[in-house]
Amino acid sequence: MSNLLSSSIGRKLLMSLSGLFLITFLVVHLSINLLLLIPDGGEAFNVAANFMALPLIKFGLQPVLALGFIVHIAYGAILTAKNNKARGNNKYASGNNTKEVMWASKNMAVLGVTILAFLAVHMVDYWIPLQITHAVGSVTIGGVEMHDTYSLVAANFQNPLKVVLYVIGSLGLAVHLTHGFWSAFQTLGASNTIWRKRWTVIGTVFAWVVSLGFCVIAIAMYACGSCC
Repeated sequence: MSNLLSSSIGRKLLMSLSGLFLITFLVVHLSINLLLLIPDGGEAFNVAANFMALPLIKFGLQPVLALGFIVHIAYGAILTAKNNKARGNNKYASGNNTKEVMWASKNMAVLGVTILAFLAVHMVDYWIPLQITHAVGSVTIGGVEMHDTYSLVAANFQNPLKVVLYVIGSLGLAVHLTHGFWSAFQTLGASNTIWRKRWTVIGTVFAWVVSLGFCVIAIAMYACGSCC
């Protein structure tokens, strides 16, 4: 088992599995964030956010999610370093066979660092106030007192710089996924000449739908707050 995880194939397998796990998280995260757009004063979003703060989620799924990020980032860095060293001056010569994702393939490391930086800012803005310092107000909905996460998000999205950074991070995620999505399935053996093209199309559509979804939320929250 240790030999598998230390081999090139093993590393790619861990990258693929952790990537698909994080893709699932993105779908859940976007679904919850879309509740921000419901004109109910943030009730639906606060209820969903409170559910995600339950002990089973907080102490069960959150550590697993954190592990998924760590594995994906660590093995991504290892694979990038080893690939660059092995290819030398012939980097990405094989990319000629994948022209539609050529730019993403060549810049996965840069895109990864961009997303990592965005993730760090995201944790400072939300995870630390909610989980560590508890520097956030409370609200009572249906007789249950909970963090007023909606107000925290709304306040952050009134900062135009944060909105711009959020949009940039979301767009970087889209480009990252256009390569990562089909690559994960290829590594798992669920790809051939026909399905390679299909996964590319599916991945591109998924990447931009998710990315633009996050962008629309940020811009809409900023516009709504500016008008109020």
